[in-house]
Amino acid sequence: MVGPMRPQFVLFGSSIVQFSYGNEGWGSILADIYARKADILLRGYSGWTSRHALQVLDQVFPKDAVVQPSLVIAYFGGNDSMRPHPSGLGPHVPLPEYIENMRKISIHLKSLSEKTRIIFLSAPPVHEEKIRETFSDSAAELRTNESCRIYAEACLELCREMDVKGIDLWTTLQENDGWQTACFTDGIHLSAEGSKIVVKEILKVLREADWEPSLHWKSMPTEFEHVLRNYPVSSHLKTLFGVSEVNFLRHMQRE
Repeated sequence: MVGPMRPQFVLFGSSIVQFSYGNEGWGSILADIYARKADILLRGYSGWTSRHALQVLDQVFPKDAVVQPSLVIAYFGGNDSMRPHPSGLGPHVPLPEYIENMRKISIHLKSLSEKTRIIFLSAPPVHEEKIRETFSDSAAELRTNESCRIYAEACLELCREMDVKGIDLWTTLQENDGWQTACFTDGIHLSAEGSKIVVKEILKVLREADWEPSLHWKSMPTEFEHVLRNYPVSSHLKTLFGVSEVNFLRHMQRE
């Protein structure tokens, strides 16, 4: 174990999580922003559904772990929401089962510790025309924007019921002009621009949550700050929020 021990933020989910460190993804942006503040741990599994997640939940998040995560950002739903394949194969998980799976995931994560906080990401939209162009006509028929909406709304409703923070990616991404081409690489997976939007939404939740201690980057201590106080601001923060380096350093020196 490498020290000092930092708060752990775990990103848990399917390909939207697994690919979040590539292509200027949202996981890598969070790792940059939280440098010297928290360790961002990636547990992403391409192609998985909530059904797969339940099979390994105890292994990824053992209840008897000495250190429990401070934050878990979980995403499942895009693959679950795919229409049933005529062969009977494929990732489709019926909506009632998806809801119960996500409920079980929430209960398990809440049981880890009183200080473990949870954010669920809803299924994002998809660009069906790009899916057809990149993959096939049949792929576009199986993965539709309407089915993503239904599963996204179910996820958010469960968040309200379970008192879990939820982020409505399906709506938020579509609020941006030209989202179909700007936010996705292949109609399904996030581009760098799409990832920036995801990070903004995550940081908004962390800033507004009445959690003690706060998990927003501005409120968290900087590791070994006394050794060298003046260090450069993350380029991602400048891009996302227009934070000037001078103002940031002044803020750090006041902490």
